[in-house]
Amino acid sequence: MAQQQCYYEVLGVERGADAAALKSAFRKRAMQYHPDRNKDDPAAEQKFKELGEAYEVLSDDQKRAAYDRFGHAAFANGHGASAGAGGFARGFGGAGGAAGFADIFDDIFSEFMGGQRGRRGGPGRGADLKYNLSITLEDSFNGKKAEITVPGSVPCETCEGSGAKPGSGPTHCGTCKGAGRVRMQQGFFTIERTCPQCHGEGKVISDPCTDCSGQGRVRRERTLNVDIPAGIEDGTRIRLSGEGEAGPRGGPEGDLYIFVRVGEHELFERDGPDLYCMMPIPMTTAALGGDFEAPTIDGGRVKISVPEGSQTGKRFRVRGKGMSVLNKQGRGDLYVEVQVETPTGLNAEQKALLKQFCEAGGGEDCCPEHKGFFEKAKTFWENVTEGR
Repeated sequence: MAQQQCYYEVLGVERGADAAALKSAFRKRAMQYHPDRNKDDPAAEQKFKELGEAYEVLSDDQKRAAYDRFGHAAFANGHGASAGAGGFARGFGGAGGAAGFADIFDDIFSEFMGGQRGRRGGPGRGADLKYNLSITLEDSFNGKKAEITVPGSVPCETCEGSGAKPGSGPTHCGTCKGAGRVRMQQGFFTIERTCPQCHGEGKVISDPCTDCSGQGRVRRERTLNVDIPAGIEDGTRIRLSGEGEAGPRGGPEGDLYIFVRVGEHELFERDGPDLYCMMPIPMTTAALGGDFEAPTIDGGRVKISVPEGSQTGKRFRVRGKGMSVLNKQGRGDLYVEVQVETPTGLNAEQKALLKQFCEAGGGEDCCPEHKGFFEKAKTFWENVTEGR
């Protein structure tokens, strides 16, 4: 007789593994060797049986203690836990601890077998819907009430969502006796599946509604009013509970998810609650200093005082003139960045004045960054020449 493999080795765990580690290991390997996934491999069924036997023993504290002390001999001759194929089969149909093992097994394979754990009978839930909503930056600042049209399904008015012809009604499914699930014997183990007759609802309709063909819902567009809060950002998702697809035959509605897209603005760029504005100013204003007005997102204007000698990239902060903040009081800030504009299309008189400015000493002495750069460049060239 072939020697039995160690239960810990079968599951691939250490001897000190806790209950969570045991369950995780069993789930992983049982999914790998499930007979439905290995129909052409007879060895997989035997491996699957060994996994169940090992988990049945190690998941029970008393059986595990006995196994740790005596090994497989603890269950020989009918003592202690059942062993072999017969013991594993009884683990699904017996009472007490065996029933607990069946619950764990059902939980592990509920997803694989297509069931929905926790929902025993009853109509399914309607599908969730997605809607893409584009708004402007001004809409994001002020908030908005948007009217949207959503295609989808709604409960049938003729049968009031039941799916049955008026005057009749659903009846209990004879296959699953209203449970929505049936147990099937496959060799040495039992599996619970969704009832193929009623598809898990527990009821069947023998006389369906002619308007919805027994579905309990019909296709129809709906118009909804959506509140867009002030300060909402690009990519935000709004969930409207129960505004998705109607469930079949009176099932609960799904949800509607609105994905907000805030469009680009021709004047402002947004970074969270703050706004940035690029403002071109004349060369003379940058050199001599002066005032100019910058726009704000609320349609107003703000005065910016530019000190003389300002350079491109100089940034001015205006507090409280940025975006609204979602679900909070106050606003972000507005940052105005100046860009010194070089004059183009000069006439003869303007060119003469600029030349006169240069001849009057308006060259390097008035442009310290320019002068400093070329001093560094001169040193660089000298070092390169000396190194040759």
